[in-house]
Amino acid sequence: MIQINTNILPETKGAYLVGGSIRDLLLGRSPIDYDIAVLGNPEEFAKKIAAKISGHIVRLGKPGQAIIRIVSDNKIFDISSVNGATIEDDLGKRDFTINAIACSLSSKKIIDCLGGMDDIAANKIRMVSRKAFRKDPIRLIRAYRMGASLNFEIEPHTSSAIKNDANLIQDSAGERIRTELFKIFNTSKSHRYISQMADTGLLFSVFPELNELKGCPQNTYHSYDVFEHTMKAFYHLEALLNDCGKAMPAISDPNILNVGHQAAWLKCAILLHDIGKPHVKTVDIKGSIHFYGHGQKSADMAKAITTRLKFSNRERLYIDHIIRNHIRPLFLFTAYQKKTLTNKGIIRFFNKCGDNTPALLLHTIADIQGKGNKDNARDEDFISFAKKMIQDYISAFKPEKKLPPLLTGYDLMTEFGLTPSPLFKKILDNVEEARLCKTIKSRQDALILAKKIIK
Repeated sequence: MIQINTNILPETKGAYLVGGSIRDLLLGRSPIDYDIAVLGNPEEFAKKIAAKISGHIVRLGKPGQAIIRIVSDNKIFDISSVNGATIEDDLGKRDFTINAIACSLSSKKIIDCLGGMDDIAANKIRMVSRKAFRKDPIRLIRAYRMGASLNFEIEPHTSSAIKNDANLIQDSAGERIRTELFKIFNTSKSHRYISQMADTGLLFSVFPELNELKGCPQNTYHSYDVFEHTMKAFYHLEALLNDCGKAMPAISDPNILNVGHQAAWLKCAILLHDIGKPHVKTVDIKGSIHFYGHGQKSADMAKAITTRLKFSNRERLYIDHIIRNHIRPLFLFTAYQKKTLTNKGIIRFFNKCGDNTPALLLHTIADIQGKGNKDNARDEDFISFAKKMIQDYISAFKPEKKLPPLLTGYDLMTEFGLTPSPLFKKILDNVEEARLCKTIKSRQDALILAKKIIK
Protein backbone atom coordinates (compact mmCIF):
# COMPACT_ATOMS: atom_id res chain seq x y z
CA MET A 1 0.00 0.00 0.00
CA ILE A 2 1.18 3.53 -0.80
CA GLN A 3 1.91 5.63 2.26
CA ILE A 4 0.01 8.93 2.05
CA ASN A 5 0.63 11.74 4.50
CA THR A 6 -2.86 12.36 5.91
CA ASN A 7 -1.56 15.39 7.79
CA ILE A 8 -1.39 17.08 4.40
CA LEU A 9 -3.94 15.22 2.25
CA PRO A 10 -7.33 14.93 4.00
CA GLU A 11 -9.02 11.51 3.93
CA THR A 12 -11.82 12.80 1.72
CA LYS A 13 -14.28 10.53 -0.05
CA GLY A 14 -14.31 11.11 -3.80
CA ALA A 15 -10.77 12.58 -3.85
CA TYR A 16 -7.99 10.66 -5.62
CA LEU A 17 -4.26 11.02 -5.93
CA VAL A 18 -3.58 10.44 -9.65
CA GLY A 19 -1.07 10.55 -12.46
CA GLY A 20 2.65 11.10 -12.11
CA SER A 21 2.58 11.45 -8.34
CA ILE A 22 1.22 7.89 -7.96
CA ARG A 23 3.72 6.63 -10.54
CA ASP A 24 6.61 8.19 -8.62
CA LEU A 25 5.42 6.81 -5.29
CA LEU A 26 5.21 3.32 -6.81
CA LEU A 27 8.77 3.77 -8.09
CA GLY A 28 9.96 4.76 -4.61
CA ARG A 29 10.42 8.42 -5.50
CA SER A 30 9.29 11.44 -3.52
CA PRO A 31 7.06 13.61 -5.72
CA ILE A 32 7.27 17.38 -5.58
CA ASP A 33 4.05 17.83 -7.54
CA TYR A 34 0.86 16.06 -6.48
CA ASP A 35 -2.12 15.74 -8.85
CA ILE A 36 -5.49 15.26 -7.18
CA ALA A 37 -8.81 14.61 -8.96
CA VAL A 38 -11.98 15.34 -7.02
CA LEU A 39 -15.57 14.22 -7.60
CA GLY A 40 -17.61 17.28 -6.82
CA ASN A 41 -16.25 20.73 -5.95
CA PRO A 42 -12.43 20.87 -6.00
CA GLU A 43 -12.50 24.37 -4.49
CA GLU A 44 -13.50 23.14 -1.03
CA PHE A 45 -10.85 20.41 -1.07
CA ALA A 46 -8.21 22.93 -2.15
CA LYS A 47 -9.07 25.21 0.76
CA LYS A 48 -8.58 22.32 3.22
CA ILE A 49 -5.07 21.59 1.92
CA ALA A 50 -4.14 25.28 1.75
CA ALA A 51 -5.17 25.71 5.39
CA LYS A 52 -3.14 22.66 6.53
CA ILE A 53 0.10 23.65 4.80
CA SER A 54 -0.31 27.45 4.89
CA GLY A 55 -0.10 27.43 1.12
CA HIS A 56 -1.49 29.98 -1.28
CA ILE A 57 -4.01 29.27 -4.03
CA VAL A 58 -3.41 29.93 -7.73
CA ARG A 59 -6.12 29.31 -10.32
CA LEU A 60 -4.92 28.00 -13.70
CA GLY A 61 -6.39 26.69 -16.95
CA LYS A 62 -9.33 27.47 -19.18
CA PRO A 63 -13.00 27.54 -18.13
CA GLY A 64 -14.18 23.93 -17.84
CA GLN A 65 -10.55 22.74 -17.48
CA ALA A 66 -9.65 24.72 -14.39
CA ILE A 67 -6.86 23.60 -12.08
CA ILE A 68 -6.47 24.95 -8.58
CA ARG A 69 -2.82 24.98 -7.56
CA ILE A 70 -1.71 25.06 -3.94
CA VAL A 71 1.90 26.15 -3.50
CA SER A 72 3.88 25.64 -0.29
CA ASP A 73 7.59 25.94 0.41
CA ASN A 74 8.59 22.64 -1.17
CA LYS A 75 5.47 21.04 -2.67
CA ILE A 76 2.83 21.79 -5.28
CA PHE A 77 -0.69 20.36 -5.32
CA ASP A 78 -2.76 20.58 -8.51
CA ILE A 79 -6.43 19.92 -7.86
CA SER A 80 -9.04 19.45 -10.57
CA SER A 81 -12.42 17.85 -11.10
CA VAL A 82 -12.56 14.20 -12.15
CA ASN A 83 -12.79 14.16 -15.95
CA GLY A 84 -15.94 12.06 -16.36
CA ALA A 85 -18.59 10.49 -14.17
CA THR A 86 -16.12 8.22 -12.36
CA ILE A 87 -12.42 8.06 -11.64
CA GLU A 88 -12.21 5.15 -14.11
CA ASP A 89 -13.59 7.47 -16.83
CA ASP A 90 -10.89 9.97 -15.94
CA LEU A 91 -8.07 7.41 -16.09
CA GLY A 92 -9.26 6.22 -19.51
CA LYS A 93 -8.69 9.71 -20.93
CA ARG A 94 -5.07 10.04 -19.78
CA ASP A 95 -1.93 9.65 -21.87
CA PHE A 96 0.02 6.57 -20.72
CA THR A 97 -0.94 3.67 -18.50
CA ILE A 98 1.78 4.44 -15.95
CA ASN A 99 0.11 7.84 -15.50
CA ALA A 100 -3.40 6.34 -15.39
CA ILE A 101 -3.33 4.98 -11.83
CA ALA A 102 -5.26 6.48 -8.92
CA CYS A 103 -5.34 6.05 -5.17
CA SER A 104 -8.43 6.86 -3.13
CA LEU A 105 -7.57 9.24 -0.30
CA SER A 106 -10.38 7.83 1.83
CA SER A 107 -9.86 4.04 1.42
CA LYS A 108 -6.18 4.09 0.27
CA LYS A 109 -7.29 1.66 -2.45
CA ILE A 110 -5.30 1.61 -5.71
CA ILE A 111 -7.42 1.94 -8.87
CA ASP A 112 -5.49 0.49 -11.82
CA CYS A 113 -7.96 -0.46 -14.55
CA LEU A 114 -5.44 -0.17 -17.43
CA GLY A 115 -2.49 -2.24 -16.21
CA GLY A 116 -0.27 0.70 -15.31
CA MET A 117 1.34 -1.09 -12.37
CA ASP A 118 2.31 -4.01 -14.59
CA ASP A 119 3.86 -1.58 -17.08
CA ILE A 120 5.83 0.11 -14.30
CA ALA A 121 7.13 -3.31 -13.24
CA ALA A 122 8.04 -4.07 -16.87
CA ASN A 123 9.62 -0.63 -17.46
CA LYS A 124 7.23 0.12 -20.34
CA ILE A 125 5.64 3.23 -21.79
CA ARG A 126 2.23 2.23 -23.17
CA MET A 127 -0.45 4.56 -24.54
CA VAL A 128 -3.87 4.43 -22.90
CA SER A 129 -5.57 4.41 -26.31
CA ARG A 130 -5.02 5.39 -29.95
CA LYS A 131 -6.97 8.56 -29.19
CA ALA A 132 -4.28 9.74 -26.78
CA PHE A 133 -2.00 11.30 -29.42
CA ARG A 134 -4.82 12.77 -31.47
CA LYS A 135 -6.29 14.43 -28.41
CA ASP A 136 -2.97 16.09 -27.54
CA PRO A 137 -0.09 15.56 -30.04
CA ILE A 138 2.53 16.77 -27.56
CA ARG A 139 2.18 13.31 -26.03
CA LEU A 140 4.09 11.98 -29.05
CA ILE A 141 7.28 13.56 -27.71
CA ARG A 142 6.28 13.06 -24.09
CA ALA A 143 6.46 9.29 -24.63
CA TYR A 144 10.20 9.62 -25.31
CA ARG A 145 10.69 12.21 -22.59
CA MET A 146 9.20 9.82 -20.04
CA GLY A 147 11.20 6.94 -21.46
CA ALA A 148 14.41 8.96 -21.15
CA SER A 149 13.57 10.18 -17.64
CA LEU A 150 12.63 6.75 -16.30
CA ASN A 151 14.86 4.59 -18.53
CA PHE A 152 11.71 2.83 -19.82
CA GLU A 153 11.08 1.33 -23.26
CA ILE A 154 8.30 2.46 -25.60
CA GLU A 155 6.24 -0.68 -26.23
CA PRO A 156 5.79 -1.70 -29.91
CA HIS A 157 2.10 -0.80 -30.41
CA THR A 158 2.76 2.65 -28.96
CA SER A 159 5.79 3.13 -31.25
CA SER A 160 3.65 2.10 -34.21
CA ALA A 161 0.96 4.61 -33.27
CA ILE A 162 3.58 7.35 -32.93
CA LYS A 163 4.87 6.50 -36.41
CA ASN A 164 1.37 6.79 -37.86
CA ASP A 165 0.55 10.04 -36.04
CA ALA A 166 4.00 11.69 -36.15
CA ASN A 167 2.91 14.58 -38.38
CA LEU A 168 0.35 15.66 -35.77
CA ILE A 169 3.19 17.13 -33.69
CA GLN A 170 3.22 20.10 -36.07
CA ASP A 171 -0.12 21.14 -34.57
CA SER A 172 1.47 21.59 -31.11
CA ALA A 173 2.69 24.94 -29.83
CA GLY A 174 6.41 25.52 -30.35
CA GLU A 175 7.09 26.27 -26.70
CA ARG A 176 5.52 22.95 -25.62
CA ILE A 177 7.69 21.05 -28.11
CA ARG A 178 10.76 22.89 -26.88
CA THR A 179 9.98 22.04 -23.24
CA GLU A 180 9.64 18.32 -23.94
CA LEU A 181 12.77 18.24 -26.13
CA PHE A 182 14.91 19.92 -23.50
CA LYS A 183 13.70 17.46 -20.86
CA ILE A 184 14.95 14.67 -23.13
CA PHE A 185 18.27 16.46 -23.81
CA ASN A 186 18.77 16.93 -20.06
CA THR A 187 18.88 13.17 -19.46
CA SER A 188 22.09 11.16 -19.70
CA LYS A 189 20.72 8.76 -22.35
CA SER A 190 19.02 11.21 -24.69
CA HIS A 191 20.81 9.80 -27.78
CA ARG A 192 18.95 6.50 -27.40
CA TYR A 193 15.54 8.20 -27.39
CA ILE A 194 16.35 10.81 -30.05
CA SER A 195 17.40 7.86 -32.26
CA GLN A 196 14.07 6.17 -31.58
CA MET A 197 12.28 9.40 -32.51
CA ALA A 198 14.16 9.27 -35.82
CA ASP A 199 13.12 5.64 -36.36
CA THR A 200 9.42 6.54 -36.06
CA GLY A 201 9.80 9.71 -38.13
CA LEU A 202 8.79 11.94 -35.22
CA LEU A 203 12.20 13.64 -35.16
CA PHE A 204 11.75 14.69 -38.79
CA SER A 205 8.27 16.02 -38.08
CA VAL A 206 9.76 18.22 -35.37
CA PHE A 207 12.83 19.15 -37.47
CA PRO A 208 11.93 18.75 -41.18
CA GLU A 209 15.33 20.26 -41.97
CA LEU A 210 17.02 17.03 -40.84
CA ASN A 211 15.32 15.05 -43.62
CA GLU A 212 17.69 16.39 -46.27
CA LEU A 213 20.70 15.07 -44.34
CA LYS A 214 19.68 11.46 -44.97
CA GLY A 215 21.51 10.11 -48.00
CA CYS A 216 23.62 13.28 -48.37
CA PRO A 217 27.15 11.89 -48.99
CA GLN A 218 30.31 13.48 -47.61
CA ASN A 219 33.98 13.48 -48.57
CA THR A 220 36.40 10.63 -48.06
CA TYR A 221 37.23 11.79 -44.53
CA HIS A 222 33.74 10.70 -43.41
CA SER A 223 32.38 7.17 -43.10
CA TYR A 224 28.72 8.24 -42.94
CA ASP A 225 26.18 10.44 -44.67
CA VAL A 226 25.38 13.75 -42.99
CA PHE A 227 22.48 12.47 -40.88
CA GLU A 228 24.25 9.38 -39.57
CA HIS A 229 27.32 11.51 -38.84
CA THR A 230 25.09 13.94 -36.90
CA MET A 231 23.70 11.14 -34.74
CA LYS A 232 27.19 9.70 -34.14
CA ALA A 233 28.45 13.15 -33.13
CA PHE A 234 25.46 13.54 -30.77
CA TYR A 235 26.34 10.19 -29.19
CA HIS A 236 29.98 11.17 -28.65
CA LEU A 237 29.05 14.59 -27.23
CA GLU A 238 26.73 12.99 -24.70
CA ALA A 239 29.45 10.51 -23.73
CA LEU A 240 31.86 13.41 -23.16
CA LEU A 241 29.32 15.29 -21.06
CA ASN A 242 28.45 12.19 -19.03
CA ASP A 243 32.06 11.43 -18.10
CA CYS A 244 34.37 14.40 -18.43
CA GLY A 245 36.82 12.76 -16.05
CA LYS A 246 37.37 9.83 -18.39
CA ALA A 247 37.75 12.05 -21.45
CA MET A 248 39.93 14.62 -19.71
CA PRO A 249 41.39 13.33 -16.41
CA ALA A 250 42.67 16.79 -15.50
CA ILE A 251 39.08 18.11 -15.57
CA SER A 252 36.86 15.73 -13.60
CA ASP A 253 34.20 18.30 -12.67
CA PRO A 254 31.86 19.12 -15.59
CA ASN A 255 30.94 22.41 -13.87
CA ILE A 256 34.48 23.62 -14.52
CA LEU A 257 33.73 23.30 -18.24
CA ASN A 258 30.91 25.82 -17.79
CA VAL A 259 28.46 23.50 -19.55
CA GLY A 260 26.19 22.60 -16.62
CA HIS A 261 22.55 23.38 -17.35
CA GLN A 262 23.56 24.39 -20.88
CA ALA A 263 24.24 20.75 -21.79
CA ALA A 264 20.76 20.53 -23.31
CA TRP A 265 21.49 23.58 -25.49
CA LEU A 266 24.78 22.05 -26.60
CA LYS A 267 23.07 18.77 -27.55
CA CYS A 268 20.50 20.72 -29.54
CA ALA A 269 23.33 22.57 -31.30
CA ILE A 270 25.06 19.37 -32.38
CA LEU A 271 21.77 17.95 -33.66
CA LEU A 272 21.46 20.99 -35.96
CA HIS A 273 25.12 21.81 -36.62
CA ASP A 274 25.24 20.45 -40.19
CA ILE A 275 21.69 21.13 -41.45
CA GLY A 276 23.10 23.63 -43.95
CA LYS A 277 25.35 21.10 -45.69
CA PRO A 278 22.91 19.95 -48.41
CA HIS A 279 22.32 23.62 -49.33
CA VAL A 280 26.00 24.48 -49.89
CA LYS A 281 27.27 21.16 -51.26
CA THR A 282 29.56 21.38 -54.30
CA VAL A 283 31.56 18.79 -56.25
CA ASP A 284 34.83 19.87 -57.88
CA ILE A 285 36.28 18.60 -61.17
CA LYS A 286 38.08 15.78 -59.33
CA GLY A 287 34.78 14.59 -57.85
CA SER A 288 35.61 15.76 -54.34
CA ILE A 289 32.69 16.98 -52.22
CA HIS A 290 32.87 20.32 -50.40
CA PHE A 291 30.56 22.17 -47.99
CA TYR A 292 32.05 25.68 -48.00
CA GLY A 293 30.26 28.04 -45.60
CA HIS A 294 28.10 25.33 -44.09
CA GLY A 295 28.65 26.64 -40.55
CA GLN A 296 27.04 29.98 -41.38
CA LYS A 297 24.24 28.39 -43.41
CA SER A 298 23.50 25.87 -40.64
CA ALA A 299 23.44 28.65 -38.04
CA ASP A 300 21.02 30.70 -40.14
CA MET A 301 18.71 27.72 -40.54
CA ALA A 302 18.97 26.84 -36.84
CA LYS A 303 18.01 30.41 -35.97
CA ALA A 304 14.76 29.96 -37.90
CA ILE A 305 14.12 26.66 -36.08
CA THR A 306 14.76 28.04 -32.59
CA THR A 307 12.49 30.99 -33.38
CA ARG A 308 9.77 28.63 -34.61
CA LEU A 309 9.99 26.55 -31.42
CA LYS A 310 9.97 29.64 -29.20
CA PHE A 311 13.41 29.15 -27.63
CA SER A 312 14.47 31.91 -25.23
CA ASN A 313 16.90 34.58 -26.44
CA ARG A 314 19.73 33.06 -24.39
CA GLU A 315 19.10 29.62 -25.86
CA ARG A 316 18.94 30.97 -29.42
CA LEU A 317 22.14 33.00 -29.06
CA TYR A 318 24.04 30.10 -27.47
CA ILE A 319 23.03 27.59 -30.15
CA ASP A 320 23.76 30.12 -32.90
CA HIS A 321 27.22 30.82 -31.48
CA ILE A 322 28.15 27.13 -31.22
CA ILE A 323 26.98 26.26 -34.73
CA ARG A 324 28.35 29.40 -36.39
CA ASN A 325 31.80 28.84 -34.88
CA HIS A 326 32.06 25.05 -34.81
CA ILE A 327 34.63 25.00 -37.64
CA ARG A 328 36.87 27.64 -36.02
CA PRO A 329 38.83 25.20 -33.79
CA LEU A 330 39.78 23.26 -36.93
CA PHE A 331 41.24 26.42 -38.45
CA LEU A 332 43.34 26.89 -35.31
CA PHE A 333 44.51 23.29 -35.53
CA THR A 334 45.52 23.70 -39.18
CA ALA A 335 47.61 26.73 -38.20
CA TYR A 336 49.08 24.73 -35.33
CA GLN A 337 50.11 21.94 -37.71
CA LYS A 338 51.70 24.47 -40.07
CA LYS A 339 53.46 26.05 -37.08
CA THR A 340 51.80 29.39 -37.82
CA LEU A 341 49.50 29.46 -34.77
CA THR A 342 50.49 32.36 -32.55
CA ASN A 343 49.71 33.08 -28.93
CA LYS A 344 47.75 36.10 -30.16
CA GLY A 345 45.62 33.85 -32.36
CA ILE A 346 44.75 31.64 -29.39
CA ILE A 347 43.97 34.62 -27.15
CA ARG A 348 41.70 36.11 -29.83
CA PHE A 349 39.84 32.80 -30.08
CA PHE A 350 39.41 32.64 -26.31
CA ASN A 351 38.24 36.25 -26.21
CA LYS A 352 35.77 35.78 -29.06
CA CYS A 353 34.22 32.62 -27.64
CA GLY A 354 34.42 33.66 -23.99
CA ASP A 355 32.63 31.36 -21.55
CA ASN A 356 31.42 29.19 -24.44
CA THR A 357 34.99 28.14 -25.29
CA PRO A 358 35.06 24.74 -23.50
CA ALA A 359 31.60 23.82 -24.83
CA LEU A 360 32.56 24.77 -28.38
CA LEU A 361 35.74 22.67 -28.19
CA LEU A 362 33.79 19.71 -26.76
CA HIS A 363 31.33 20.08 -29.63
CA THR A 364 34.13 19.99 -32.19
CA ILE A 365 35.77 16.97 -30.53
CA ALA A 366 32.46 15.09 -30.77
CA ASP A 367 32.04 16.29 -34.37
CA ILE A 368 35.43 14.79 -35.26
CA GLN A 369 34.69 11.56 -33.38
CA GLY A 370 31.45 11.29 -35.33
CA LYS A 371 33.31 11.03 -38.65
CA GLY A 372 34.01 7.35 -38.03
CA ASN A 373 37.65 7.33 -39.17
CA LYS A 374 39.18 5.31 -36.35
CA ASP A 375 42.60 5.07 -38.00
CA ASN A 376 42.92 8.75 -38.89
CA ALA A 377 45.95 10.03 -36.97
CA ARG A 378 45.09 13.65 -37.83
CA ASP A 379 41.75 13.33 -36.04
CA GLU A 380 43.46 11.93 -32.95
CA ASP A 381 45.97 14.79 -33.06
CA PHE A 382 43.13 17.31 -33.27
CA ILE A 383 41.34 15.77 -30.27
CA SER A 384 44.56 16.02 -28.21
CA PHE A 385 45.00 19.61 -29.39
CA ALA A 386 41.40 20.55 -28.47
CA LYS A 387 41.65 18.98 -25.01
CA LYS A 388 44.82 20.94 -24.33
CA MET A 389 43.05 24.10 -25.50
CA ILE A 390 40.27 23.45 -22.97
CA GLN A 391 42.82 22.96 -20.19
CA ASP A 392 44.76 26.10 -21.20
CA TYR A 393 41.55 28.13 -21.25
CA ILE A 394 40.51 26.94 -17.78
CA SER A 395 43.88 26.90 -16.02
CA ALA A 396 45.66 29.85 -17.65
CA PHE A 397 43.44 32.19 -19.66
CA LYS A 398 40.39 32.37 -17.40
CA PRO A 399 42.28 33.25 -14.18
CA GLU A 400 44.30 35.85 -16.09
CA LYS A 401 41.14 37.30 -17.63
CA LYS A 402 39.69 37.91 -14.16
CA LEU A 403 42.56 40.21 -13.14
CA PRO A 404 41.94 43.98 -13.23
CA PRO A 405 42.76 45.66 -16.58
CA LEU A 406 45.92 47.72 -16.87
CA LEU A 407 43.98 50.70 -18.26
CA THR A 408 40.43 52.03 -17.95
CA GLY A 409 38.40 54.62 -19.81
CA TYR A 410 39.14 57.02 -16.96
CA ASP A 411 42.87 56.63 -17.66
CA LEU A 412 42.34 57.54 -21.32
CA MET A 413 40.54 60.74 -20.31
CA THR A 414 43.04 61.83 -17.62
CA GLU A 415 46.29 60.75 -19.34
CA PHE A 416 45.47 61.69 -22.93
CA GLY A 417 42.56 64.13 -22.64
CA LEU A 418 40.30 61.92 -24.76
CA THR A 419 36.52 62.04 -24.65
CA PRO A 420 34.45 58.86 -24.82
CA SER A 421 34.17 57.54 -28.39
CA PRO A 422 34.45 54.24 -30.34
CA LEU A 423 38.25 54.75 -30.13
CA PHE A 424 38.04 53.89 -26.41
CA LYS A 425 37.00 50.31 -27.14
CA LYS A 426 39.69 49.86 -29.76
CA ILE A 427 42.41 51.07 -27.39
CA LEU A 428 41.22 49.12 -24.37
CA ASP A 429 40.69 45.91 -26.37
CA ASN A 430 44.19 46.13 -27.83
CA VAL A 431 45.73 46.81 -24.43
CA GLU A 432 43.82 43.91 -22.85
CA GLU A 433 44.83 41.55 -25.66
CA ALA A 434 48.48 42.53 -25.23
CA ARG A 435 48.23 41.93 -21.46
CA LEU A 436 46.73 38.47 -21.99
CA CYS A 437 49.44 37.69 -24.58
CA LYS A 438 51.99 38.88 -21.99
CA THR A 439 53.60 41.30 -24.43
CA ILE A 440 52.94 44.05 -21.87
CA LYS A 441 53.00 43.65 -18.09
CA SER A 442 52.61 47.02 -16.41
CA ARG A 443 50.48 50.15 -16.47
CA GLN A 444 53.39 52.02 -17.97
CA ASP A 445 53.61 49.48 -20.81
CA ALA A 446 49.87 49.92 -21.35
CA LEU A 447 50.16 53.71 -21.56
CA ILE A 448 52.94 53.42 -24.15
CA LEU A 449 50.85 51.06 -26.25
CA ALA A 450 47.77 53.31 -25.94
CA LYS A 451 49.83 56.29 -27.10
CA LYS A 452 50.96 54.35 -30.19
CA ILE A 453 47.36 53.42 -31.03
CA ILE A 454 46.20 57.02 -30.64
CA LYS A 455 48.92 58.26 -32.96
